[in-house]
Amino acid sequence: MKTKNLDIYGSPPLPWSRARDLLDAMRNETGHGSSWFLSTVRPDGRPHAAGVGVFWDDEKLWFTSGPRTRKSRDIVENANVVLSVGLSGLDLVIEGNATRVTDPAALERLAAIARGQGWPARVTEGGLTAEYSAPSAGRPPWYLYVVTPVTAFGVATAEPNGATRWRFGPSGVR
Repeated sequence: MKTKNLDIYGSPPLPWSRARDLLDAMRNETGHGSSWFLSTVRPDGRPHAAGVGVFWDDEKLWFTSGPRTRKSRDIVENANVVLSVGLSGLDLVIEGNATRVTDPAALERLAAIARGQGWPARVTEGGLTAEYSAPSAGRPPWYLYVVTPVTAFGVATAEPNGATRWRFGPSGVR
């Protein structure tokens, strides 16, 4: 991992462990309440952003989206995405590539994580479904996508202050 201090006020670089620990804590919370936003690129180059539910597992970010939504159609054309969230004391932006997940074991594992956080997801038709989802998800079944972080930016909103860019190796965070 390569770290670059972006702080202009003399604060040291933020350790990636600060972001990772907040993401790990979120994984175990029911209805964690963090608002995540996914940014994709439309075929004509214009940006698109939508709120999504995100799961953090195995040092990766996972989200669902209906096959006919703007974000899913964008990912087919250009897998580069940005996920952003305000965590407790840290604003975090993560860049990476979204890949659709079809492996039954991975789908089952993420459905179990979702159920642990209060969303009654189950595996069906190569995706996930439940009695409800975010209106922006489109109609079920919802595709599951995984994003392996390539670059992340963190800006502290609480002590210790700082701003940092982290660049991860080819296999992502480790």
